[in-house]
Amino acid sequence: MNITRNNVDALNAVITIEVTKDDYATKVENVLKEYKKNANIPGFRKGQVPASLVKKQYGQAIMFDEVNKLLQESLNNYLNEEKIDILGNPLPVAKDIDWDADTLSFDFELGLAPEFAVDLAAAKNTTKYQIVADEEMVNEQVEYIQKQYGKLVSKEKVEEGDDIRVKVANTEEGIENETTFNVSIIRTKTNQKKFIGKKVGDEVVISTKGLFEDDHKLMDVLKVDHDKVHGLDVEVTFTIEEISTQEKAELNQEFFDKLFGEGKVTSEDELKTRIKEDAEKQFAQQADQKFMNDTVEALIENTSFELPKEFLVKWLQTVGETTLTEEQAQEEYTKSEKGLRYQLIEGKIITDNEMQITFDEIKDYTSGLIKDQMAQFGQLEPSEDDVTNIVSRVLSNQDEVKRISEQLMNDKMMKLFADKVNANVKEVTYKDFVKEVYGE
Repeated sequence: MNITRNNVDALNAVITIEVTKDDYATKVENVLKEYKKNANIPGFRKGQVPASLVKKQYGQAIMFDEVNKLLQESLNNYLNEEKIDILGNPLPVAKDIDWDADTLSFDFELGLAPEFAVDLAAAKNTTKYQIVADEEMVNEQVEYIQKQYGKLVSKEKVEEGDDIRVKVANTEEGIENETTFNVSIIRTKTNQKKFIGKKVGDEVVISTKGLFEDDHKLMDVLKVDHDKVHGLDVEVTFTIEEISTQEKAELNQEFFDKLFGEGKVTSEDELKTRIKEDAEKQFAQQADQKFMNDTVEALIENTSFELPKEFLVKWLQTVGETTLTEEQAQEEYTKSEKGLRYQLIEGKIITDNEMQITFDEIKDYTSGLIKDQMAQFGQLEPSEDDVTNIVSRVLSNQDEVKRISEQLMNDKMMKLFADKVNANVKEVTYKDFVKEVYGE
């Protein structure tokens, strides 16, 4: 067997593999012997079929199969030994083969990975947000938690922010339902005021048009189907059955202990500090992801290299379950090019910065994740044996190992970007972050 490589250009090459009969003849003969033992051909007993007949019937198919196995094995070994970094998979070049010849020659096209450098300093004009929980947000959260842990109190008259249980009806439209909602979700103050001051047993007649911000909420309240609710403009009668409000829990030690454990928080100021810290930890994750995404986009934009596009389009035509036309493959290439570019950039960054992940790192990282999860359920000091057993179970699942490895690498990449990328640091409230980043 002889293997040669012809570099067409920096991004394309052709591997030629020459196979002689000596390379595959013995394997073909061994397979034929096994076929002879089990061949079932009319007129002959099992195992008694003449070798010449077995060879005539199965010989060529077996030769095709053995040569193909030999080619795949030889090609893979050659690529590994020569350390050739390819994109996609080798594509066999279609040509006529004289299978009776002493030497068979096969060509394979390769798409070569480009050589390039990654300059993390090129990810300029990125912003690293530091999101703070301002006083307004902390106070809103305190009030929300007080209501969440408060108690439901019945009332005589409807006031702003109250919950009302109502019967809603329109006989002509066949509308009849009983439901509960908060007065504040009614879209306009004018319509809200129609309920304010009402008592149990009072009726409010109101138009359905624009009653709620979302027609899907109207669909729930009226219990009508999706097609009917859009554009529905009829008057319905709300009969008030019950009025209630969520009385806020007192800010006392019992409340603090219920939230954080006995003695962990002892005052309203400590409560607000804890809420602020927890909120800013969550905000930091969002800010980091935004910074990561922006850095990736900047690196893709500022790291130039060519790709073997023609080869990759050919490869995309054959790689899926169904064969694509050239036009379909072109479209698929256009959609996936940016992702492919970042895969190559990420691989280069990992190699340049020696960021390969060891199994011990995966175990330690998984252990940290498990401890964090257990802490959320009140197990602040789990035993090492318990954690080790859970880690072992998690890492016995290959899908979980892959997911955790990707998460660990993402964290490593985030730390590298934070150290190496010269980003503009900007402190904002969460509301300003959402407005600035998402335009909402």
